[in-house]
Amino acid sequence: MKFGVVARRDKEEALKLAYRVYDFLKVSGYEVFVDPETYEHFPHFSKEDLVPLNEMEVDFIIVIGGDGTILRVEHKTKKDIPILGINMGTLGFLTEVEPNETFFALNKLMEGDFYIDERIKLRTFIDGKNNVPDALNEVAILTGIPGKIVHLKYYVDNGLADEVRSDGLIISTPTGSTGYAMSAGGPYLDPRIDGIVIAPLAPIALSSRPMVVPATSTIDIRILTTTRNIILAIDGQFYTYLSPEVEISVRKSPRKTKFVRFSREVYPKYTLKIKKKF
Repeated sequence: MKFGVVARRDKEEALKLAYRVYDFLKVSGYEVFVDPETYEHFPHFSKEDLVPLNEMEVDFIIVIGGDGTILRVEHKTKKDIPILGINMGTLGFLTEVEPNETFFALNKLMEGDFYIDERIKLRTFIDGKNNVPDALNEVAILTGIPGKIVHLKYYVDNGLADEVRSDGLIISTPTGSTGYAMSAGGPYLDPRIDGIVIAPLAPIALSSRPMVVPATSTIDIRILTTTRNIILAIDGQFYTYLSPEVEISVRKSPRKTKFVRFSREVYPKYTLKIKKKF
């Protein structure tokens, strides 16, 4: 097996643990690679093992960090490589184990005592072209000027779903339903459900409510505000300004995110983390 190791860059404990994981796997006889950004912040790895994330050809990526680090890895890798997340963040909705469980988890991984949890992603098309990363959590269309609303219509499978004046619109996967979409009043969606949450962000009309649609749906957004640009944000990792004339379409991606899991229990883990968050 081949492994990649990636660490949160702003936390020394995460970088030190990443090196211990790297050393453990090397001593165990495996090929191990490290992304240059991890090396840059903790230059103790062998330079011969440096490989950019978009070039990694490994069986698993060990990510030591929080959800943001996992999302960064997801945006930069070109293949659906299974991720084992070790929580060095706050809540770690996407991570699987805590730091003190790291080497126990690695032994289980090497023994084959795990399963792969697949999560859907969203693909965004701008004027029919896909030039932005897929979203594991959410696609957000936001007002380009704080304090100013955006006026838009959105359609589900060519049918008008709503016309809203709001701070924006969030289109979320089940994975992202515990994040930005939930803060906007959206529901928690069990990750085993093949659905998409659409949540207006601070709408003026009380009748504009979040909804859940099948993941097979195509969601089209038309901007009616023509005097200013809007912001397209994906997973809080990628941002770009768009002119109001563009046509935005969001649908389920053919790619999936794969997580290494050791327990098939969904509710105890997520219920506890949601209670801690709120």
